[in-house]
Amino acid sequence: MEFIIEGGHRLHGEITPQGAKNEALQVISSVLLTDEEVHIKNIPNILDVNNLIQLLRDIGVSVTRLSANDYIFKADNINLDYLDSTEFVRKCSALRGSVLLIGPLLGRFGRATIAEPGGDKIGRRRLDTHFLGFKHLGAHFEYEEKRNVYHIEARQLKGCYMLLDEASVTGTANIIMAAVMAEGTTTIYNAACEPYIQQLCHLLNSMGANISGIASNLLTIVGVKQLHGATHRILPDMIEVGSFIGMAAMVGDGICIKNASVKDLGIIPDAFRRLGITIEIKGDDLFVPRHDSYQIDSFIDGTIMTLADAPWPGLTPDLLSVLLVVATQAEGSVLFHQKMFESRLFFVDKLIDMGAQIILCDPHRAVVIGHNNQRQLRAGRMTSPDIRAGIALLIAALSANGTSRIANIAQIDRGYENIEGRLNKLGAHIERLQ
Repeated sequence: MEFIIEGGHRLHGEITPQGAKNEALQVISSVLLTDEEVHIKNIPNILDVNNLIQLLRDIGVSVTRLSANDYIFKADNINLDYLDSTEFVRKCSALRGSVLLIGPLLGRFGRATIAEPGGDKIGRRRLDTHFLGFKHLGAHFEYEEKRNVYHIEARQLKGCYMLLDEASVTGTANIIMAAVMAEGTTTIYNAACEPYIQQLCHLLNSMGANISGIASNLLTIVGVKQLHGATHRILPDMIEVGSFIGMAAMVGDGICIKNASVKDLGIIPDAFRRLGITIEIKGDDLFVPRHDSYQIDSFIDGTIMTLADAPWPGLTPDLLSVLLVVATQAEGSVLFHQKMFESRLFFVDKLIDMGAQIILCDPHRAVVIGHNNQRQLRAGRMTSPDIRAGIALLIAALSANGTSRIANIAQIDRGYENIEGRLNKLGAHIERLQ
């Protein structure tokens, strides 16, 4: 599938962000921790999430879809034998989020089998933090090289102190889900503490878990015998909010982002403000006016602005691609330093082909020299290498002069719900071709 994008049309109106993909993958996995009903609202209707829900169905979870974004899950008839099947291994290898099944399966059933997960091709995404955490809790694992499968077992997980080697978001989520029913107390230091981890902890506590230190990097989990059902609502997706801010800055004629959960956006609005973007906060909405020009800040000592990713509450790496595209039409220069993944900046070759002035210094750093809206990007043919680069290329195509084509848009569908339909309502001209 591909998108045909007619560039140069100004967007105007209101748009509401979907539920957060990364939170959805975590809280949906957590339903395996109880045999009672868990009701989850505001689930994004996107490929990665739908694939995870289907995977839960395959292993025996009862799934009731109340609406497109509203589900009830009941994990009271799990087929653990299916975890060793070739079909399960194949599905896991295509879905990065499948790694989040390990923690709850291990925590409740004492064993899990999982393939090395797939997902974005953005560099190494190691699983050491997950496995070291499980090992601290008393699990042991074997790697079946022939099928590229991990087998993990533990008769009874036991709480302990652990210092994570990195503040991995999925690693922290997985260890939390394994530890909630472990014997004794688990203390996790250097834990990820982003809003979606906080949301997972709040859901687990409402299910009967005992987690304290939420929103800090030091979590204390007192194990309980069992968990029960609960109801939970997923936050709006901060990455989609950031994507819409970038889109509004580049091609907007006044766009309001509704129900953005401003308090959970962290440093994201300020990162765009450093590029000269005006963002007005109106209650829980964001308004981005039309920008005919915007100027990149410099540091206090006059040196070139640098935007770098970092674990929460630092700048999420998922938005560097969008910020980079926005910078191509700014006045001034900025250095982007992508520290956490070594292949995420390679998509800038496509922007250079479109006329952007970018110097790719190495796999981690790129310097953007802005056009100050004096020279429009050219339309082009491109392929989406991952979710976030895909949305960045879509923003570039919307601002370009002419008609662009983006192939491999299944990557965009993995993270953005009906993106062309929602943007076309604002005035975009995007056509999906099968």
